[in-house]
Amino acid sequence: MTVGNSVFPRRKVVVAITGASGVCIGVRMLDLLREQEDIETHLVVSKAGIMTLRYECDMSLQDVQSRADVTHRASEIGASIASGSYPVEAMLVAPCSVKTMSAIATGYTDDLVSRAADVCLKEGRPLLLLVRESPLHLGHLRSMVAATEAGAIIAPPVPAFYPRPDSVDDIVDYTARRALARVGLWELAPVAWEGELTGPNGRNNGTG
Repeated sequence: MTVGNSVFPRRKVVVAITGASGVCIGVRMLDLLREQEDIETHLVVSKAGIMTLRYECDMSLQDVQSRADVTHRASEIGASIASGSYPVEAMLVAPCSVKTMSAIATGYTDDLVSRAADVCLKEGRPLLLLVRESPLHLGHLRSMVAATEAGAIIAPPVPAFYPRPDSVDDIVDYTARRALARVGLWELAPVAWEGELTGPNGRNNGTG
């Protein structure tokens, strides 16, 4: 990206899509990130993620890859994002299956999703996991704790209803924006909550 006479490297953001339900959130993230000229997206889709994209969104792998700047195969363990020497702003796994979360929590890096995530953790970079599973048994919860202790952000895609969404697309958009903001991409944050307007003349009465 060029600003005036200066050249700034584009920020690199990794988006991984795994086989849990909710792949539309990862797709929406890619669309939002594509609007930012100073961001370069790197996409990894697991084998199960490809199946879920087809089932839930009627989308092929190529449909999703066209939304990213750089694409990597899940088996490509030697990709750029597999090395800590490659600068990455943040990584989001959206959605994140329990299998992927468990691999990340234990350092079992058998594919590029878990390896790139492990790199973010060891380098102290933001890693957000939109873990999509319910109900949760004790093993799931312990893996969440282990991943959190390693430095990951656990952010289940729980819908927010206070913005009064009119559609599923609104819920997906809000969830994607909230996750992106959480890893520091505040320019993509949803409209901020400013408090309930309960006082006279529509002003916040300051109680609570």
